[in-house]
Amino acid sequence: MSITQKPFGTDQIGRQMTLYTMTNKIGASVSVLDFGAHIVSVKVPDRNGTLGEVCLGYDTLEEYDRKPSFLGATIGRVGNRIGGAKFTLNGTEYTLFKNDGPNTLHGGREGFDKKWWKGQTLEAENEDAVIFTYVAHDMEEGFPGKLHVQVTFAWDDACRLSIRYLAQGEKDTVVNLTNHSYWNLSGKDTMLDHTLQVNADTITDVDSGLIPTGGFLPVDGTPLDLRKPRKIGDGIKKRKECPLVDAVDGYDVNYVLNGEGMKEAGILYDAESGREMRVLTTEPGMQVYSGQGLNTTGHGGKAYGAYAGVALETQHYPDSPNHPNFPTIALKAGDTYQTVTVYAFSVK
Repeated sequence: MSITQKPFGTDQIGRQMTLYTMTNKIGASVSVLDFGAHIVSVKVPDRNGTLGEVCLGYDTLEEYDRKPSFLGATIGRVGNRIGGAKFTLNGTEYTLFKNDGPNTLHGGREGFDKKWWKGQTLEAENEDAVIFTYVAHDMEEGFPGKLHVQVTFAWDDACRLSIRYLAQGEKDTVVNLTNHSYWNLSGKDTMLDHTLQVNADTITDVDSGLIPTGGFLPVDGTPLDLRKPRKIGDGIKKRKECPLVDAVDGYDVNYVLNGEGMKEAGILYDAESGREMRVLTTEPGMQVYSGQGLNTTGHGGKAYGAYAGVALETQHYPDSPNHPNFPTIALKAGDTYQTVTVYAFSVK
């Protein structure tokens, strides 16, 4: 195992950004950036041992700063949508920035994905890690309480990428952190031939603005049923059988994961390369977004169009502060927020 560092440009106020790359014994690597605590690159072998890029990303700091696609970003203080750009905590209503129609998405106008995180490396016998820390001030983007945040990216010789989140607030607040990487295990223009399995019997129902209603819908008998491996493209072709798929030309839905504690959320597989990615998490939900809105260029000038990658965002449910029946994202002052997600790569 080894960790290398290299400059990755300067931000708009002149701070030098750093790209950290962790490489394991077979040459598979993960690169992470202190700007926005982004995952920039993940290179793992196919069944023939050939390393290939499986994570959508950019080659320059300017692209991460100015392009809006959240490629590989750490999302916070609250990931996903908050309906009406407001919520109530302890009897006080907090108003947020509207950056998704009338709603707030992925932290607001300038979420954690646009912040500089202090990086520290840690080399150990079993894994290497890069630890990023950030302190959000009280009422940043409208959220109450100064918040101390730590995100650790760890990589091991078995090609397991672990993301460990910690946070503590100085006031009662809300927290829902996630990572917004897009995955494409083949390197092709789309991942529509990938199969996806998600261990969930239900989803959170949403309105036309993708804001949860507070209800739940069974996946049985719909294109949303991913309890057995299903080609993503085949599900999208059946969009007319499901209003939620038809309305957005793909998947953009929060799955209510089966099981408690650390559990297997899903499996992404590309038959041609043999690459498989298993997702394990302590979180209760996983947003599956099939990337239909992608329209940018990334690594090496490669065009990232619709369905270029699939995002598997482990998290609490969208709009949780406005639904008392959802698992809470409230964090009391002095308490510790702690979640773990693992993306485990292999071939078969």
